[in-house]
This record gives sequence, structure tokens and C-alpha cells, in this order.
Amino acid sequence: MENFTPYSAFFGGSLIGLSAALLLYFNGRIAGISGIIAGAFSVKDNDRYWRFFFLIGLILAAVIFNLFVSSSPAAYSRSTLLLVISGILVGYGTRLGSGCTSGHAVCGMARLSMRSIAATITFMFVAMLTVFITRHLFGVSQ
Repeated sequence: MENFTPYSAFFGGSLIGLSAALLLYFNGRIAGISGIIAGAFSVKDNDRYWRFFFLIGLILAAVIFNLFVSSSPAAYSRSTLLLVISGILVGYGTRLGSGCTSGHAVCGMARLSMRSIAATITFMFVAMLTVFITRHLFGVSQ
């Protein structure tokens, strides 16, 4: 947590909320990343384009941010195999939970969706349990 700054967290969170609200207001779509990715490869022509542009915007935003911020990119101390397995498990979980944290926690809770509130509580509980198990029972730190 040595790199945590409340101002950047507030600014970044505000941008995420604003972009999710604008997508819902102007396009009537939920900014759930797992649903956007799934739809980019499975829906019909007209609905596919905005999804690809959204995903390209996510990638370009990270690239542009890294051009202007002098900090080094994140370094991972875990193996590539562990990261791939983790990504697969997250992808499976988003399909099992009918959405990801961006869809449920940011968009669904803002709409007071009971399903999203239950999903977000489940995400947070499992995340806390995972951190407790890996740090206190297995002794793994960052």
C-alpha cells in the first residue's frame, strides 16, 4: 500500500463511475467488462463495434497513462503460470456470477440491483478470505 494516494484513487474511481453512467445514459448499456468482452465476440454487427471501441479505449488509456506517469510498471513476483491460472479462475467466476465487479459493484449497486448487491458482498467476502488464507495460513506476502 506504499503507492496508495487518496487523490488518485478518488479521481480514478470518479472517472470509472462517470464513464459507467455515461455508457448507461447514452447507450443504455452496462459497463460490465466481462459482458462487454463476451459480447464483442458473440453478438451481431451493430452491437459489436461499441464493445471493441470500449475495450480499445481501456487499453489506450493505460498506455497513455504510462507515457505521462514516471513510475515504473507493476512488477509481479509470481510465476506466469500462476497468473494465467488466476486469470482463468477469474474468468470462470465472472461467468458463474453472471458478471464481474465492474458490472455488479459499480453499475448494479448504483441501480440498487439486489442480485448485484449479493454478488458484491460475495466478491468482497471471498477476497478477504483469500487474503487471510494466503497471508496468515500460507505465509505468502506480496
